[in-house]
Amino acid sequence: MIGNTRHPVDEMLPIGQLFIYGLQHVLAMYAGAVAVPLIIANAIGLSQEQLIFLINADLFTCGIATLIQTLGFGNMGIRIPMIQGVTFAAVTPMIIIGKTHGMTAIYGSIIVAGLVTYLAAPYFSRLIRFFPPVVTGTIITIIGVTLMPVAVRWAAGGNPAAKDYGSLEYIAMAFVVMLLVLFFYKYFTGFLSNIAVLLGLICGTIMAIPLGMVNFSQVGTAGWIGVTTPFWFGMPTFDLASIAAMILVMLVVMTETTGDCIAIGEIIEKPIHKDDLARCLRADGFSTMLGGILNSFPYTAFAQNVGLVGLTRVKSRFVVAAAGVILIALGMVPKLAAVIAAIPNPVLGGAGIVMFGMVAASGIKTLSKVNFDGTYNIMVVGISVGIGMITLAVPNFYHAFPSWLQVILHSGITAGSLAAIVLNLLLNGSEAAQDVTAKEVAANETTFHHM
Repeated sequence: MIGNTRHPVDEMLPIGQLFIYGLQHVLAMYAGAVAVPLIIANAIGLSQEQLIFLINADLFTCGIATLIQTLGFGNMGIRIPMIQGVTFAAVTPMIIIGKTHGMTAIYGSIIVAGLVTYLAAPYFSRLIRFFPPVVTGTIITIIGVTLMPVAVRWAAGGNPAAKDYGSLEYIAMAFVVMLLVLFFYKYFTGFLSNIAVLLGLICGTIMAIPLGMVNFSQVGTAGWIGVTTPFWFGMPTFDLASIAAMILVMLVVMTETTGDCIAIGEIIEKPIHKDDLARCLRADGFSTMLGGILNSFPYTAFAQNVGLVGLTRVKSRFVVAAAGVILIALGMVPKLAAVIAAIPNPVLGGAGIVMFGMVAASGIKTLSKVNFDGTYNIMVVGISVGIGMITLAVPNFYHAFPSWLQVILHSGITAGSLAAIVLNLLLNGSEAAQDVTAKEVAANETTFHHM
């Protein structure tokens, strides 16, 4: 609150709108949310029963983590529209740990790494002074661009190994959905315009049914009730090497979360300060510990949904809190989760291209405020974006590097973010970075005060 003016992030919408907007966020992130359990289960050789339990536990904990982040709990939660999901940065280490020491070692390392993240949050948050506009704009742009291949793979069918991957039918469907989203966004007004992505997904799915793209078989076989039991795989075990690997993963996650926090802050026009970031990172750490207890995985901000906030122009954190409630319900009612899982990948791809493109556009908007004349900022942006694109162009580029370094560099978002921070320090200096950050915060606060 500033004066008598409530920031749009704290606006409480009618229940019906909260549900619809929240459902839109869930549909946008669902495929990414269930991908990690699927990958882990297949790699380690878990049974179908264990896989179903993992997905339910993941969705249930996703919802709790999202509620903590959006509503706040104790000294945790940044209270902005940020949805939580399982990080992909932990996939490779978890597979290695699982194959060597079993599922209980995965959860032991997750619990310890979550605790370390929680305790380190106030110290890590001090690094926010190294995120002036030239760095934040670059990171937001990299987030959008690095997410784009996900949407493209969806548009082509999802599985590159499939015979029909990249078929004209799939690509045409994705293109139609993209056009539908644009049509709804431009020609509808108010509430209907804001749910353009949801309308596009619904219409696309309906059109895909007669084409044989929608498979509802899992809906019939899924159960009505699924209860997440703590330590379902057994009591956690603690292996030092596994714990060290997971702590390194969480350091990467904290870097990515910082970028996502600042990205959302830019979109909703709410400056993110050190204390805000500390609350956000504590929530990540606590949710990760909770994930280890409830048979799930490490949690972080889901970048997939950053673009949706910008596209819908709905800044209320209670919308994403509603998404958290929906995720909890999906985790407890597998049959509902199976309905959403039936949305075809090409339909998701069409909407994803729009959403992820909006993230990149938000980064470009931030960079448009940066002074490039007589500075080294053009080099900071150019080189950082280039480094962020390396693993998109050649995924195994760093295969000869030590495994701990691969964890850091494999994520284009992390590598590009670190490059932007370091280059800005080397070329512009830490004092210049802090001065610019202070001016930017003051400018944002002044702008909001006069809204």
